Amino acid sequence: MNNSRRNFIKTTALATFGALVLPNSLFAYSESFKSNKKIRVGFIGVGLRGREHVKLLAKRNDVEVIAFADPSKIMLSECQKILKDNGKPVAKEFSNGEYDYRNLLKLNNIDAVVIATPWEWHLTQGVEAMRAKKIVGMEVAGAIKLEDCWEFVKAYEETKVPIFMMENVCYRRDIMAVLNMVRKGMFGELVHGRGGYEHDLRGVLFNDGVTPYNSGVEFGAKGFSEAKWRTEHYVKRNGELYPTHGLGPVSMMMNVNRGNRLTRLSSFSSKSVGLHKYIVEHAKGGENHPNAKVKFHQGDIVTTQIACENGETILLTHDTSLQRPYDLGFRVQGTEGLWQDFGSGGPSEGHIYFEKIMNHTHKWDNPEKWLSENDHPMWKKYENMATGAGHGGMDFFVMNTFIECIKRNIEFPMDVYDLATWYSITPLSEKSIAKGGQAIDIPDFTKGQWKNRKPVFGMTDDF
Repeated sequence: MNNSRRNFIKTTALATFGALVLPNSLFAYSESFKSNKKIRVGFIGVGLRGREHVKLLAKRNDVEVIAFADPSKIMLSECQKILKDNGKPVAKEFSNGEYDYRNLLKLNNIDAVVIATPWEWHLTQGVEAMRAKKIVGMEVAGAIKLEDCWEFVKAYEETKVPIFMMENVCYRRDIMAVLNMVRKGMFGELVHGRGGYEHDLRGVLFNDGVTPYNSGVEFGAKGFSEAKWRTEHYVKRNGELYPTHGLGPVSMMMNVNRGNRLTRLSSFSSKSVGLHKYIVEHAKGGENHPNAKVKFHQGDIVTTQIACENGETILLTHDTSLQRPYDLGFRVQGTEGLWQDFGSGGPSEGHIYFEKIMNHTHKWDNPEKWLSENDHPMWKKYENMATGAGHGGMDFFVMNTFIECIKRNIEFPMDVYDLATWYSITPLSEKSIAKGGQAIDIPDFTKGQWKNRKPVFGMTDDF
């Protein structure tokens, strides 16, 4: 690490972020920290999502992939091949059932774990990892129960082992440009934000295990990958099942948990007809297929309106059971401007409007020029390194932040309080829907700390 870089970290990053507070310090955090020190990582869950993270870390010279825990021999084999193709040694495997990850957590040569498992495992594995003094990178989801969110917070506050909320959409290039514009004051005072998960998942929720997508109408034991577990949530639950993609970016723009907070929500659900129709009309399904008799509780469209302490509102939409193109439906609206996204986040996919700057009224502008001129410094710096990474480069930024924050002993920009807050939307929305859309209070997981905590996400060209 050159002197200018070291000075930047010391004077900028450490002044902006708080230090990770670790029990029995896992690293020698000091001025003598060696740049060739490698972060030793274990993976709990190496399915399709976990495998993408393995690809990214296998390319890094500052990381050692020590172990994998997953019951699937096929997934383990594919991840070992990734390591081999990148000239990295074989990782130790823990595949003896669903709880063999506990033996991975006993390893003394692991500093951090990445957890990319089915949603119902996140709490148990995340808390056990923290109590085993392993720093945690946690994939996105929604909580099963509200109490789960408090358990994450409790584990962190007792152990001081940090957990990173791995919400990749916060790093999407257009979203970071809009964040940059928000902080420049171009949108004025923010009033309203929207986002969601509007993604046709029918081919993910159903298949026959032969090929991943659109290959059948099976789920559970007969399904492949996410169809083995995710579809069961649609059978048994009805709520905002996947809140963080929409809520995370808007929360960063509105400084949620850092000068602002979410206070209450109200959710409504449409009827559920899309998944049944998909099964009945699929070539491998039909009216007489056993799954045509399954009653899906999850409504096809779930909308959740959220109120903020500082007076803003947020609208989330969960739409995954009907035919549609991919679209996260972002909208950022303030007293001086408005941006609306559609599509997959391309620079020209959307509308933007600044009445004063554009010197015209009632006419949209193409956002491409505005987003380009206000590209976030992180993207300018790391664009080449992010090329080829998953989800249009977003995944690179997630893993780079995780590793670099550990190396530099600085606070994760998305922490346990963000995780608890965003995860809580799922059980709270279920409760609201069950009560006919009744407004439900959102807990303050920071216990008042939000009033003094300062924004950290995207405040430098690194994080």
